[in-house]
Amino acid sequence: MDSFEFNKLAGAVLAALLAIFGTRTLVHELNHEKHPEKPGYIVEVASAEATKTDGGSETAAEPDITALLASADVGAGEKLFKKCSACHTSKAGGANRVGPNLHGIADRDIASTAGFAYSAALQEKDGNWDVAALNAFLKSPKAYAKGTKMAFAGLKKPKQRAEMIKYLQSLK
Repeated sequence: MDSFEFNKLAGAVLAALLAIFGTRTLVHELNHEKHPEKPGYIVEVASAEATKTDGGSETAAEPDITALLASADVGAGEKLFKKCSACHTSKAGGANRVGPNLHGIADRDIASTAGFAYSAALQEKDGNWDVAALNAFLKSPKAYAKGTKMAFAGLKKPKQRAEMIKYLQSLK
């Protein structure tokens, strides 16, 4: 092969490589993805000052549970209790399950259901299941009794807690 033929062959190979890599670079530049400096989403949270009114009181203050109890619906509480019935019974003389039988729980001493092994966190609590205690426990069982075995996260809406308390009070 003479030098002229070699130069044509080398030129063709170099032109092909230039076309392949040049096209690839051009396409990459045209379709370049812009990545954010910090990956993820920004979640905006209201600051403590944003939740205060001009008078300085909290706007997110919880309504009084006793006021909500006056208008609470026992039927709605019974519907809510269906979530609880996976672990609790509510019939008089009903057996304990993963959780204790809740019949007559309103105004009963805390951790006093016969035949149920309560966690140490609940056994250490004094008092009875009055409206305030039920409200606090239903809002967040783990915050009310740190170390409780109850896995339920709680009812965040005050109206739902009032309905549940009204239903539990009706179980007598």
